[in-house]
Amino acid sequence: MGLISGILMGMIFGVGLMAAWKHMMRYRSTKRISKAVEVKLMGSLNRDDLKKMCGDNFPEWISFPVYEQVKWLNKQLSKLWPFVAEAAEAIIKESVEPLLEDYRPPGITSLKFSKLSLGTVAPKIEGIRVQSLKKDQITMDIDLRWGGDPNIVLGVQAAMVASIPIQLKDLQVFTVIRVIFQLAEDIPCISAIVVALLSEPKPRIDYTLKAIGGSLTALPGISDMIDDTVNSIVTDMLEWPHRIVVPIGGIPVDTSDLELKPQGKLIVTIVRANGLKNHEMIGKSDPYVVLYIRPLFKLKTKTIDNNLNPVWDQTFELIAEDKETQSLILEVFDKDIGQDQRMGVTKLPLNELETETPKEIELRLLPKLDMLKVKDKKDRGTITVKVLYHEFNKEEQLEALEAEKKILEERKRLKAEGVIGSTMDALDGAASIVGSGVGMVGTGIGAGAGIVGSGLGAVGSGLSKAGKFMGRTFTGQSSSSHARKRSGSSTPVNSLQENGGT
Repeated sequence: MGLISGILMGMIFGVGLMAAWKHMMRYRSTKRISKAVEVKLMGSLNRDDLKKMCGDNFPEWISFPVYEQVKWLNKQLSKLWPFVAEAAEAIIKESVEPLLEDYRPPGITSLKFSKLSLGTVAPKIEGIRVQSLKKDQITMDIDLRWGGDPNIVLGVQAAMVASIPIQLKDLQVFTVIRVIFQLAEDIPCISAIVVALLSEPKPRIDYTLKAIGGSLTALPGISDMIDDTVNSIVTDMLEWPHRIVVPIGGIPVDTSDLELKPQGKLIVTIVRANGLKNHEMIGKSDPYVVLYIRPLFKLKTKTIDNNLNPVWDQTFELIAEDKETQSLILEVFDKDIGQDQRMGVTKLPLNELETETPKEIELRLLPKLDMLKVKDKKDRGTITVKVLYHEFNKEEQLEALEAEKKILEERKRLKAEGVIGSTMDALDGAASIVGSGVGMVGTGIGAGAGIVGSGLGAVGSGLSKAGKFMGRTFTGQSSSSHARKRSGSSTPVNSLQENGGT
């Protein structure tokens, strides 16, 4: 009896074990199929899909396998950071302070560093991609993230207001840096380095402002002014196609092929605006338009008093260096006592224009170009413009370069004499300013004149500052092509022949 019951129990146990094994294998097979489907779906996702899932801060190598992780480099950078930070603080203060002065917004009389410390937290490199896009060049894209603990205090002063120390807290930087190495046959085998920030993904610099021993209300609008200044410097100096070119090796090097040159000019006629939002308690707003491709060189139309449907019909010319990445920015302001109020802004990407083809476009005005944080999204009206893009030949390109250098000197002279308060001031289209043998007359073709500006002011006192920013100084060149060395520009220009000379 015991034998029979043992056999039955063994058979039941064996059948149960086999059933459990079959069930487990079926479960594992189902899980494997499910994971294979998920991996396949993940592999079909593009960059935008991953951004929706992970946010803007995901490392580049997650979505693009060509970005390689460099944990070893981050370890070495952490060890070297105390020494790198100390050297970088002196270089940044020396190089960036002149830029703060050049890009200082109207309404602020002084903008300098009161304290500058980069802290103890080193930046983190999420990934590196190495490419060979051109012969004799190596292109390296570095995905950089920095959530450090710097101590940065700006001394901000406005008219009739004592200097207020403003601290930048919770600083975070998210960007992809493009470094191009120009190869050479002689040691050290690198003749020059090009540095820029890629425009896609858009560089992000996040921070909060805090007044030390005072209140931000003492300077109304100071937060927006500092934000605009930081964005202007990044966009106008470092964001691709603008770049910094640094010769290497201590010998004269021809870097003209690496530098950004004017590609063409954009002829813009500001025709009219319709349905502008009134900003006055009594009467109507007095609108005018500020237009630019680079924020350092702005132009503006005449002011139309007491009118929400103004007609300007003024024409200007602006220089463009990279038609594929640059945009025309149009801002409408209300002329007021004290600080003028912005009524709306819009932009027109140049890559939407066909060469030598005139086009009339009606653009809708927005509160800001970045609408993510805007709560008031009411209609601001529209602005109508006529545009024509002309591509330069080599002769016209050289003429534009020479005109830029002359007008740069004139604009700095006007600032030194107090004619303009800041190099960020928009030049009035109704003014006629003549000096140093170069005409700066501004009503444009439609109004009977033109206006000339310069893009070289973006680098302060020249490329030497850009070289120092990278830890190098630029070597002087004797040839005319070297004398025209510059780091990208986009300048309002009118030919002297069209204006009848100076």
